[in-house]
Amino acid sequence: MKYLIFVFSFSFLLSNLFIIPVVAEESDETELIPGAISGVLMEANSGKIVFSKEMNKEVSVASMTKMVAQILILDAIRNEKISWDDIVTVSQNASDMGGSQIYLSVGEKISIRDLFKGISMASANDATVQMAEVLAGSEAAFVRQMNKKVKELGLKHTTFKNCTGLDEEGHYSSAYDMAMIARELIVNYPEILEFSSVYEDYLRQDTANKFWLVNTNKLVRFYEGADGLKTGHTDAAKYCLAATAKKNNLRFIAVVLGEEDSNVRNQEVMNLLDYGFNHYQMDLIKSKNEVLKTQPLDKANKEYISFVPISDIGVLKEKSSDKKNYTYEVKVEKFQLPIKKGDIVGKVIIKEQNKKITTVPLTVSESVSQLSFLQLLGKSITDLVSGKFMFSFN
Repeated sequence: MKYLIFVFSFSFLLSNLFIIPVVAEESDETELIPGAISGVLMEANSGKIVFSKEMNKEVSVASMTKMVAQILILDAIRNEKISWDDIVTVSQNASDMGGSQIYLSVGEKISIRDLFKGISMASANDATVQMAEVLAGSEAAFVRQMNKKVKELGLKHTTFKNCTGLDEEGHYSSAYDMAMIARELIVNYPEILEFSSVYEDYLRQDTANKFWLVNTNKLVRFYEGADGLKTGHTDAAKYCLAATAKKNNLRFIAVVLGEEDSNVRNQEVMNLLDYGFNHYQMDLIKSKNEVLKTQPLDKANKEYISFVPISDIGVLKEKSSDKKNYTYEVKVEKFQLPIKKGDIVGKVIIKEQNKKITTVPLTVSESVSQLSFLQLLGKSITDLVSGKFMFSFN
């Protein structure tokens, strides 16, 4: 089978926790990543930096660019603009893309799931351009959406000229911005880990052209707890990596940019992750999906609505520090039905000795909709028959 080959990309290689985003001072322990132009170690879902080296330096980032493309694709899936099983016809433009690829051919029919696998595991340029055309009509229009998303995230050291990360004048980002983009993926689109954590898989699984994928991020196989996220390599960017790993309720994102060698890149990312897990721990306060408050509903398909934190709530601390006592306060905003799980409807305020230390978004445990007139009528009849509906006479 001509497609049964390894993919060695040029970009080779919630259980989530919320904390106040804090940027640490530039760390003196730059010996952790001596080979990198820049780098950062961030506690995932919080933005707290526990190590940094030239983290705002604007440099080429190669295929790590594709993390923003992944955000836009997953957002379109979530909003039902596309679905995983949609079949796409490959364009000439996508098929002509060089560099890392899954060897799409013009006119080929392929699912969005397989295209996303190709992006996530093989860093495929052809799959990324094809998805850009699906979502925006052209790569140029899609890149405008990517730059808009970057601005929405408040990032100041990123500008994209293409959706693949191929070297181009004016296309750059920074270690901090890349970590924040990775954080956006992990916190708000945790399904990314279902793809980025897989070491090997197949495309075109049920066809004669079965195609073997091997993840460009070797840490998902060789580092305990690693389950993502994105590699990169071009002549200008050299070797780059945004990796994430989770141990004992604690997740870190490690980014290194500008490494001369892929093996050194991998080792220095592991140095960062080891540093984080060896020096820090997480005090878990409330778990994701733990009901913090309930409220009765009228004219809805549920009798009660339950409010839960959008993520596990924890406080990052150094292992040498003492355990502290925390309290919390739940504030629910005015809302209207329908409400979907994941919609923000309030906040949880975490306090230490009456001092606010973090605020976590609040959502609902399950989606709730408003009953139509006919549904309300049917419910009233059911309640009347069952004795729940009572008349009162004075």
